[in-house]
Amino acid sequence: MKLIKTQFKDLIIIRHNVFKDHRGYFKEKFKKENLEKIINDKIEFCQENSVKSDLHVLRGLHFQNEPFAQSKLVSVQVGKILDVAVDIRKDSETYGKYFSYILSSEIHESVFIPKGFAHGYLTLSRTAVVNYLVDNYYNKSEEDGISFEDEFLNINWGIKTSKIICSKKDKELKPYRW
Repeated sequence: MKLIKTQFKDLIIIRHNVFKDHRGYFKEKFKKENLEKIINDKIEFCQENSVKSDLHVLRGLHFQNEPFAQSKLVSVQVGKILDVAVDIRKDSETYGKYFSYILSSEIHESVFIPKGFAHGYLTLSRTAVVNYLVDNYYNKSEEDGISFEDEFLNINWGIKTSKIICSKKDKELKPYRW
């Protein structure tokens, strides 16, 4: 597996080694010691989530406030998504900027998103199954989010926003207070 640094501190692309034969394939998706070495910190995942979405479904942009902030390791089991992470770490050089990356079950990559980011994704295939590990439990009273149409961020989702399907809760998210 290859870990690739991005311009965002500790936001890492993980390119998996895939070993194929007549039975199918094997891939190693996560190796704790490798990730900890590149981010120079400990990581303890405590929960794995799996979400199925249809074409043009957008989920996010979500985050948990401290002390319930979550790091995430995001991968796609089926389909393709546009994964977006927004740096909301006020002391960061990339504060207020977003990272977008296409994750696909055929490309065999994951993205590690550290604490201090809002996260969301748009389904680009007929169906997508997204799996993600988190290092802190969800706390409803500390959940928050940013509108996917935030004018300051001006995220390029690659489709007209009129085609985006999202929950009532996500539609009601407000712009971030930059």
